[in-house]
Amino acid sequence: MTQEPQEQDVQKTEQSASKPPIPTSIDAYLEAVKQALGKADKALVQDALYDAEDHLRSELAENPGLSEAELIAKIWNSYGAPEEVAAIYRDTEIRVARALKPPTAPKQESLLGKFFGIVFDWRAYTSLFYMLLSVASGIFYFTWVVSGLSLSVGLLILIIGIPFLILFLGSVRILSLVEGRIIEAMLGVRMPRRPIYADRSLPWTTRIKEMFIDPRTWATMLYMLAMMPLGVLYFAIASALLSITLGLLSVPFAAIMVPDATVHFEFGPFGHWYSAPFFGTALCFLTGVVLLFATLHIAKGIGYVHGQIAKHLLVKEAQD
Repeated sequence: MTQEPQEQDVQKTEQSASKPPIPTSIDAYLEAVKQALGKADKALVQDALYDAEDHLRSELAENPGLSEAELIAKIWNSYGAPEEVAAIYRDTEIRVARALKPPTAPKQESLLGKFFGIVFDWRAYTSLFYMLLSVASGIFYFTWVVSGLSLSVGLLILIIGIPFLILFLGSVRILSLVEGRIIEAMLGVRMPRRPIYADRSLPWTTRIKEMFIDPRTWATMLYMLAMMPLGVLYFAIASALLSITLGLLSVPFAAIMVPDATVHFEFGPFGHWYSAPFFGTALCFLTGVVLLFATLHIAKGIGYVHGQIAKHLLVKEAQD
């Protein structure tokens, strides 16, 4: 009987020792949240860290008499421990992904089933549309960055140069979020929904310095400059594939309208091939059908690769 209270005390001591200590600073709390998220998507990590830091900094501004350690101890039960915050974000991410996930066709096991099953994958169509749209967005991003950098450098000798440069860098971050929303909607790659947090309590000179030394600022401008050649390439690939596919699929209709015509294949310096209407039109139509499915596969593949490029250049690394 005398050993039971001692055993209970030992268990309580072990439980308290197993719990992580309460962070004593905002940076330590954010680091704990980052560690709790572990290998979660880095876009999700950026959103979670932004929300947490924005909440903590706002609470600190409203309670100037509290230290960071006292503030974190005060909101520990209301906002949550880092592990609880990480669990909430993971759970929310799973629910949102399930709610927004479009209906998919039954999974195909055979190679032919996978090839022709792409017609039911709406991500292939949105990726194809993104390839056609990218030429316009790429020209806009390239023009914006080149014009903004040129004017910023040219105006630095005047007093208006510094405010203009700050506005330009801010616009680059805004465009990064806009591009991220487009990529997430069309290519299905998780992108940040919050910007990189800027501590409003810091002097404006410090915030400007942080924008300059932040690698994401320059990586975003690199992405926007690269979007013009990439956009032209994507548009050329998509328009060429669609033109050839539609041309081949329209051959039977042309043969019906002109019954006595023959199908003429020209291979440049390799010679010519004339075929009978029936076999020629059938061959063209079948080739067009196969090329149509191949175009959707190519568009989805290019969309996936571009999404990974955008994620690498536009999303803040967890270890930054």
